[in-house]
Amino acid sequence: MPISRRALAATAVAALVLPLSACGSGSDDGGSSDASGKVEGNITFQTWNLRANFKSYFEGVIADFEKQYPGTHVKWVDQPAEGYPDKISADAAGGTLPDVVNVSPDLVAPLAKAGFALDLDKSAAKYKKEYLAGAWASHQIPGMSGTYAFPWYLNTGPLFYNKSLFKEAGLDPEQPPKTYDELFTDALELAKKSDGKVATLANVPTVEDFGRYGVELMNKEGTGFAFNDAKGVELLTKYKELYDAKALDPQALTATPESSGKKFLTGAVAMNPGSALDLGNFKKQAPNLYKNIGITDQITSTGHVNMYVMGLMVNAQTKKKPAAIAFAHYVTDAEHQMSFAKKVAIFPSTAGSLDDPYFTKEDGTDETRVRIAAAKSLKTAVNYTPVLFSDQMKTALRNEVAKALQGKESPQDALDNAVKACDTLLQQQG
Repeated sequence: MPISRRALAATAVAALVLPLSACGSGSDDGGSSDASGKVEGNITFQTWNLRANFKSYFEGVIADFEKQYPGTHVKWVDQPAEGYPDKISADAAGGTLPDVVNVSPDLVAPLAKAGFALDLDKSAAKYKKEYLAGAWASHQIPGMSGTYAFPWYLNTGPLFYNKSLFKEAGLDPEQPPKTYDELFTDALELAKKSDGKVATLANVPTVEDFGRYGVELMNKEGTGFAFNDAKGVELLTKYKELYDAKALDPQALTATPESSGKKFLTGAVAMNPGSALDLGNFKKQAPNLYKNIGITDQITSTGHVNMYVMGLMVNAQTKKKPAAIAFAHYVTDAEHQMSFAKKVAIFPSTAGSLDDPYFTKEDGTDETRVRIAAAKSLKTAVNYTPVLFSDQMKTALRNEVAKALQGKESPQDALDNAVKACDTLLQQQG
C-alpha cells in the first residue's frame, strides 16, 4: 500500500500500512450532521492489517476516547491489506463508506472530488495549528480548495553512503553531496576513479526526484503535468550522463529496492536510501560496510526532503460528524501520535513532536542515529508526489525515463511523452 509501494524501503513496512475506515454505520442511529454538535453516537473504525501487531494499542485508544466522550461507541474492524483501495471505492459507490478512513493523499483525491471527503478547513480549522504545515498541506487537492484529511504518521528515509568508496575516489568521506549538482560531480568522479566498477546510484529518477530537483510537477489547477519543462529535461539529461559513464548502475532500469540494497551491500553502489533496519543488516552481512557507513539527508536542490504521509479522512456523509471528527483528531493528536511512534518506526505529523528527546537525543544505537537524522529533515519536508499521480502514471514515467537513458529518445521527447501519457490518465480519472 502507499508507503510500501514507494521506494523508501522504510522500517517496519508491514506495520506502516495502516488505513483506517469507519463504516457509515453511524447512519443507523440518526443524529445531527452538524460538525459542531455534541460528540456522541456510534462510529466504526476500520484498520488495515493492524490487529495482529497493535491490538492492545488501538483498544486502549478507543477505550480512552469512549471514556472522555460518554455516549460514544467506536466499533473497530480490521481488514486484510490486499485490495484496500478497491474496497474504499466499492464502499463509496455502495453508500457504506466508513466514518473515518485512513488514506494516503492519492487515495483521498478521488474521494474528495466525488464529495465523500470532509473539508477540514471548514469543519475542523481550529486544529490546523497542531500539525506541521507540510503535513497539513499534503491532503490538499490541486484545483480544489480545502484540506481533506487529518495528517497522521509521516515517514522519510536518510541516504546511506559508503565512506571507503568516497575516500578511494579522492572525495572527502565527511562531506557527502547535498545537492544534485554536487551529486552529479561526485558520481562522475567515483565512476572515473573506479573504471566504471562503482556506481553512485542504483535507481532511475522518480517523480519525487524531479520534485526535489525543483521541477514544477503540475499546473496549479491540477489539470495537467509540467515536469517536461527545461528543468525537468536538465535533470534527465544529467541522469543520462551518469548512465553513460556507469555512475548510474547499468541495471537501474529494472531495479527494485531489494536489488538496489544488495548492490550497496556488496560495494557496487556508493549511495542508497534506507532505514534503521538496514543498519542491522549491514552489521550482520557486511561488517566492513557497517564500519564505513555514512548517514546523510536525501539529495535535494530545494532544501526540503520528501515525506511520505498518511492521514485520517472523515466521511463527508457520515451522520455522526462531531464524533467522527473528534475521533480522527484524537487518534492524530500529539499525545497519541507520539505513543504510536514509539511502537513502530514512524514519525508524528504534529507540530513540536519532533523536538521530543526521543527524536533528538543520541543513545549510541544505530536505530536512534537514523531516527534522529530522519526526524530533523521531516520538520520542513514536503510530499512531492502529486496527489493525482497514480501508479499507472509512475509506470509511464519510468518507461519513458528508461528510453531516454538507453538513447532511444531524447530527454525532451521522453518527458513530453510521459506528460502526454500522464495527462491522458488524469483525464480518465475524471
